[in-house]
Amino acid sequence: MAALLINVAVGETRVALIQDGIARELFVERKTERSPVKNIYLGKVTRVLPDMQAAFVDVGLDRAAFLHVEDLQPRADAEKAEGEAESEEKPKKGKGRRPRKRASRSTPIRDLLHEGQELLVQVSKGPIGTKGARVTSHISLPGRYVDFVPADESVGISKRIGRDAERKALREVLDSVKPEKGGIVLRTLGAGVSKKQLKADIGYLVKVWDGVQSAIEHNKTARKRLKAPCLIHEEPDIVLRSARDLFNEDIGEIVVDDRDQYERLRSFLGMFLPERVEDVVLYEGAEPLFDEFGIEDEIARALSRKVSLPSGGYLIIDQAEALTAIDVNTGRFTGKGRGVAETILQTNLEAAVEISYQLRFRNIGGLIVLDFIDMEKSAHREKVYKKLLEVLREDKAKTTAVRISELGLVEMTRKRTRESLGRMLYEPCFYCDGTGHLKSKTTVCHEIFRQLRREKDSLPGYKITVTAHPAVCDTLEREERAALEAASQVVQRRIELNPRKDYHLEQFDLTAG
Repeated sequence: MAALLINVAVGETRVALIQDGIARELFVERKTERSPVKNIYLGKVTRVLPDMQAAFVDVGLDRAAFLHVEDLQPRADAEKAEGEAESEEKPKKGKGRRPRKRASRSTPIRDLLHEGQELLVQVSKGPIGTKGARVTSHISLPGRYVDFVPADESVGISKRIGRDAERKALREVLDSVKPEKGGIVLRTLGAGVSKKQLKADIGYLVKVWDGVQSAIEHNKTARKRLKAPCLIHEEPDIVLRSARDLFNEDIGEIVVDDRDQYERLRSFLGMFLPERVEDVVLYEGAEPLFDEFGIEDEIARALSRKVSLPSGGYLIIDQAEALTAIDVNTGRFTGKGRGVAETILQTNLEAAVEISYQLRFRNIGGLIVLDFIDMEKSAHREKVYKKLLEVLREDKAKTTAVRISELGLVEMTRKRTRESLGRMLYEPCFYCDGTGHLKSKTTVCHEIFRQLRREKDSLPGYKITVTAHPAVCDTLEREERAALEAASQVVQRRIELNPRKDYHLEQFDLTAG
């Protein structure tokens, strides 16, 4: 049985999804770095880019948000729930309803936006790396069982729910509980819930939207008090979101180590899931919660470049700017009497399972290249590929993978929804600037010799002082002593060394004396 573990600390909350005793997913939220996804802002258009059919919108975040013309397009179909919903247009009744004006990819964005225009937008994708957030004008409010789409009039059902007969019955229920204004999409968690629970969820979302509209109306009458860019509606924090989005029938309990959040969770679930309030457990053990369940060790393992496999092989995971490369190695695994081909197959099968786990736990997205150990037999390659697809199906993020090439490579993608765990918890090394390498002391010495020749005519006097890191100065005095004396003859000056501990290993200065 799975469980959710919620560790609450000063300024940071972590949520771990445990399944079969293994941490499958980890979510981290810090008060100073809360995700803006699903937040609603009154933004201001700062720049329109006709060639890109896009605009930048200031919503008050560190970087301007990106808005594509298609995200301005009114749409008749419902918002897709969890990225995988299908929706059907609900017949419109009554007089006076006109079809809404549609914009398309070819509609000039300047016909829709201009600099300085205020616009109500919702963050659909958070900032990742150097990229700002992506926003849309198609507002969708997520609830526990349904998504409420204020600007639509349709009903939809997640593709993950049932077969045609079940979907037809659910659609009839949705038609009966649909609000007078706005559309709804049934989420996966909504399958099998009662009409009363659906009504309660929809009623809550309608109230939230009424509050958003009230804030906008207030802006129209009192602009000095509410002016773009500003936050209109903020998504709940990670504690309530985890209960809303992750706490399904497969999860036995929520364990939280903070009494205030424990009471808050019970109150929240009392509104939507009263029968499971008792499944919220307060942890009061002597050991920290994540230590007790081994999560800290799993986090350390997930942040390591080298990941061991059960049989003795290992993975090397390198995350670059544009892609992530994962290399599979046999290590000390010899197959215990098996042939070479069987040993390689066993290692690659283990690697496929571990790769799927690491991608999910580390939340690695974008382009990923897997370098499996070369397999001569096509049957072995097919077996590893099928195993990879099998374990990737457990991942909620959308993934695609092409067949293993003869070189043992697999190109795959995983939908990038938020910053990866490594980039969230780590930052580039201030000393090597994130490269992972430094110039050798000998290399720096020879750079100094070359710079002496370049600047000899611009450095008057009888001596030149070389200021550098102590380790570089020591190398000049010892291993490169002969070269230093030769350089002194070339520039026809005495060379003195001035070691400075505060200098970077690759830093040096030349001054005349």
